[in-house]
Amino acid sequence: MNQMKQIKRALISVWDKTGLDLLAKQLSECGIEIISSGGTAKFLRNSGLEVKDVSEITEFPEMLDGRVKTLHPKIHGGILAIRDNNSHIEDLKNNNIESIDLVIVNFYPFEETIKKENVSFQETIENIDIGGPTIVRAAAKNFQDVAVIVDTEDYSLLISKIKNNQIQVDPQLNYELAKKAFSYVSNYDASISNHLGILNIDNSKKSMPDTLTLHYTKAYDLRYGENPHQSASFFVQNNIDDACVANSKQLQGKELSLNNIYDADSCYETVKEFSENACVIVKHNNPCGAATHENQLQAYIDARDCDPVSAFGGIVAFNKKVTKEVAEEISKTFIEVLIAPSYEDSALEILSSKQNLRVLQSPELKKSKSILKDIKKVVGGVLYQDSDNTSDEDFDDFKVATKVKPSDEDIQTLKLAWKICKNVKSNAIVFARDNKTVGIGAGQMNRVNSVQLATIKSKEHFGTEGSVLASDAFFPFRDGIDEAAKAGVKAIVQPGGSIRDDEVIEACDEHGIAMIFVGVRHFKH
Repeated sequence: MNQMKQIKRALISVWDKTGLDLLAKQLSECGIEIISSGGTAKFLRNSGLEVKDVSEITEFPEMLDGRVKTLHPKIHGGILAIRDNNSHIEDLKNNNIESIDLVIVNFYPFEETIKKENVSFQETIENIDIGGPTIVRAAAKNFQDVAVIVDTEDYSLLISKIKNNQIQVDPQLNYELAKKAFSYVSNYDASISNHLGILNIDNSKKSMPDTLTLHYTKAYDLRYGENPHQSASFFVQNNIDDACVANSKQLQGKELSLNNIYDADSCYETVKEFSENACVIVKHNNPCGAATHENQLQAYIDARDCDPVSAFGGIVAFNKKVTKEVAEEISKTFIEVLIAPSYEDSALEILSSKQNLRVLQSPELKKSKSILKDIKKVVGGVLYQDSDNTSDEDFDDFKVATKVKPSDEDIQTLKLAWKICKNVKSNAIVFARDNKTVGIGAGQMNRVNSVQLATIKSKEHFGTEGSVLASDAFFPFRDGIDEAAKAGVKAIVQPGGSIRDDEVIEACDEHGIAMIFVGVRHFKH
């Protein structure tokens, strides 16, 4: 590769002007000629900087309402010419083209535009940048000779390279910037492709896109995957709206493993189901305990004591600020990960004594407006679907199917059981009583075994007498109801819809159990 070169000319064209005035001033003080156009040129001149218009270089005016500015050989020739190629240099001389050594570009805000309510089809189209991606691709392709910056966070990196009023960027740094630039263009094009894929020309939307382009950025490498012989990394989406594991900050503890991340995601997404003070504990990607209580410490104790054996070494999540008292109780046992939106300072001080405990803090929890999607990988493809983001709404039009009606208190407890059941691997059964889970049966190949498993686990600790039961799908036979009756269940929530619903209802009536149908299934595979 070439040796380090001095930068003499820079092309700047940005939508996001954060920090640009400081950077451009530094470049100008180094004697670098700045070329720009449109709003960027105006911004730089208002900052007191001397700028040469792109149209002055191209000898051609901007046209088509700004759609054509930089698409010209005098721009792209100056970027793409290989400096050590005599033929390229001769072409530049013969066509009166000067080289461009630095490109600073970011694009029209397409993603921000399509997030707006009632955005028109034409506004969407007009926010597709053409010149910007073309310039960036050209500069990134010729990284041996041209530095390209698309991220405002890299401005300080460029400034740090200035010495004695000269700036040189070595090829290795150029290569890293080029890779970032190609990724930036790829993500931008993916956003356009995915969005237009769900739009009809009349701006109406399809439920699923015609094509699907996924773009993730590596957050960090992991020690290993699900097992020690598997390599692994954690990749995340850009600009995530929802508070989640992917945009959480690790405050302390050992490096997160793949299983830690996977389980912490399951745990946090479950606790986010609740608006009231809640705690959820997950082990091997299944909730093993959950509770709500006005006192956060009691919520944790109730969740833990549903299945304390499984809770040992598990993942714990809260949806409210973690208190000192809770931190003291958590510190008495071993857990792998703790995640919450915030912590009292005194709580963090206590948790710091558990050096290996991984403590994560997410952004503030808020009601998301984004339409979430769920992706599952299979060999040779992906399964793409709407996220299963209903819970409380399922109860809006519930139907009482039995002679016995559930009390208002039963309904509230059924809602808790239902939220947890939705996040348990199918076939899923959840017993709950007094605002806490008391038994969970997960991942069984038939539903009656899930009832039996939940009963067995409950008898170890809380017991099931007087509890309610949630089933993620309908009961295909009455045997599950008979088992629930043996456990002392007084009310059941399930989707309904079996060809044997009448048989199941009859079983509930025989045992004096109230049962409601909500008409929504929550399989989780």
